[in-house]
Amino acid sequence: MKVLVLNCGSSSLKYQLFDMTTEAVLAKGLVERIGIEGSRVRHEKTGLEPLKFDTPIPDHKVGIKVVLDTLLDGDQGVIKNLEELRAVGHRVVHGGEKFARSVVVNPEVLKVVEECCPLAPLHNPANLMGIKAMMEVLPNVPQVAVFDTAFHQTMPDYAYTYGLPYHYYEKHRVRRYGFHGTSHFYVAHRAAEMMGRPIEDLKIVTCHLGNGSSISAVKRGKSIDTSLGFGTVPGVLMGTRCGDIDPTVILYIMEHEEIDPKSMSHIIHKESGFKGITGISSDLRDVEEAAVQGNSKARLALDILFYGIRKHICAYAGAMGGIDAIVFTAGIGENSITVRKMVCEGLEFLGAKIDLEKNKVRSKEAFINVPDSRVSILVIPTNEELVIARDTKELAIDKA
Repeated sequence: MKVLVLNCGSSSLKYQLFDMTTEAVLAKGLVERIGIEGSRVRHEKTGLEPLKFDTPIPDHKVGIKVVLDTLLDGDQGVIKNLEELRAVGHRVVHGGEKFARSVVVNPEVLKVVEECCPLAPLHNPANLMGIKAMMEVLPNVPQVAVFDTAFHQTMPDYAYTYGLPYHYYEKHRVRRYGFHGTSHFYVAHRAAEMMGRPIEDLKIVTCHLGNGSSISAVKRGKSIDTSLGFGTVPGVLMGTRCGDIDPTVILYIMEHEEIDPKSMSHIIHKESGFKGITGISSDLRDVEEAAVQGNSKARLALDILFYGIRKHICAYAGAMGGIDAIVFTAGIGENSITVRKMVCEGLEFLGAKIDLEKNKVRSKEAFINVPDSRVSILVIPTNEELVIARDTKELAIDKA
C-alpha cells in the first residue's frame, strides 16, 4: 500500500514514498532548479547511498515524470509499476477558511486552492502546479491536499480577528490563519503518546523553530492560538523575518526612506531577523558562533529570540489556563541545545524545569525535563510528510 507525498515549490519538488502497511519510507528525494538551467535530482533509496544527477527539467510535469522514472529504476527504484501507487498526497500551504481538514482533490478543491493564491502568493501557485501536473501524469490515481493552515481553523474568533474595521475581514478575509499546522498537529499528538496521556486532557505549547518559526497553543488537541498570522512575518525573530513589530514602524520607514510596498515587503521578509540584526547570517549556527566570539549584535539577536519564545510560551499558558508540556521541534528546536536551555531557564515558575544533561540531544525524541518538573519538556523531530501520508491513506484508500 504505497503513498507518494509531494511538496512542490516554485522551482523545486520534494518527495517521499511510504509503504503505509508499516509507515516505512522507501525512498525520498529532491528535484531542484525546475525551469532553470542546471536542474538536478537527488534521490535516496532507503539503505543506499544517495543518487545525484543533472537533467533538463523545464517544468513540474517533467519533474514528476523524472521522479516516477527514478522510483521505477531497476537499481534505485522501489516499485515495479505505477499501479503500486495507490494515492498521492500534496502539501498545500493555504486553504483559507474553506478547509479545516485534508480533502480529496476535485475541481472544486482546485478552484478554492487557486482562490487562496493571493493569501500565499509564493506557495499556493507552486502547490497547485504540482497537483495539476500529477493529475496529468497519473489521472486515475487519487490526489489528496493537506493544508498547513487547516489545524489552526479551530482558533476562536477572538483569537484570529484583528482590531481593524470589520469590513476588511468580510471583504478580504483578513485574519490570523497560522502556518506549520501539520507540524504542530504531529508533535502535539506525539507528545501525548510519549506522555501516555489522552491529548484531550492536555495543554501543550508547541514550538516549531527553524528559519521560519511559529509557536502554538494546543488545548485538548485543538489549536486555539498561534504566533504566525495573516502572513509569515509575525511572532518570534526568524532567519530573515522580523517577527512581531509595531505596524507604525513600517509606515514610518516607508515614509522617511521613500520605500514602496514591494520593497518594504522584501525588507521584513528577506532582510530582517538574524540577518538584519547581525549583518552576519540568517543561520542560527553562525549567529551562535559569533556570539561566543563576543559579537554584541549576535548576542542581541539571540536574546531577542530567547525572550520572544519564552514570552509566547507564558502567554499561551495563560490563554489555555495552564500548561502540561512544552515541545521543541524543527531545525532549531530539534538541534539547538543553547536555544532550549536559554528559553527554559526562567520558566521554573510555570513548573517547567529543564535537565541540562538530558538537553544534550539533537534530532531525536527525548524528555529533557528533570523528574520533579510539573511540566514535561520534550524534543520531537517533526514529520509533516508522515501526517500527509496518513491523511492521504485515510481519505483516498481507507474511505474509498
